[in-house]
Amino acid sequence: MARKSFPLSKVYGLLEPGPVVMVTTTCDGHPNIMTMSWHTMMEFEPPLVGCIISNRNHSFGMLKATNECVINIPTVEIAEKVVGCGNTSGANIDKFKMFGLMPKPAAKVGAPLIEECFANLECRVVDTSMVDRYCLFVLEVIKAWIDPAVKTPQTIHHLGSGHFMVAGKNIRLKSKMK
Repeated sequence: MARKSFPLSKVYGLLEPGPVVMVTTTCDGHPNIMTMSWHTMMEFEPPLVGCIISNRNHSFGMLKATNECVINIPTVEIAEKVVGCGNTSGANIDKFKMFGLMPKPAAKVGAPLIEECFANLECRVVDTSMVDRYCLFVLEVIKAWIDPAVKTPQTIHHLGSGHFMVAGKNIRLKSKMK
């Protein structure tokens, strides 16, 4: 197989770790939605999630001030709204209203769930030691919700430059190790 050099500025599109998510925060009674794909699981129990939120994003200050958020996992059905939220700032607009999304009260945090998402993870910040240097927050999931009607969610995955991949086909492979 012939290999071709690949631009370093596009490597992130090869390694996107999971589905595009919508992070909700609330500060001073103003909810916000931020689209994010730079996240990773860090621990099983308690479930810990590492996420990068740029200090240039409106949500950065909100998360830093409140230390809580909700990670909402959308499906392809609302992909245009997901991208729209990612291409606008919540500093001066209400993204829930602008994109026709329904906020739903969370059980354990002040940030709202997004009703249209098939899963919602209520989170608290548990480690900020890498925030100043890398904008990396470590979140503990303290309550998780799913829509049981969604059997095989078709999540979207960012590949860079406005390109996405849709996941949703499940396969099972048996281990040959004993």
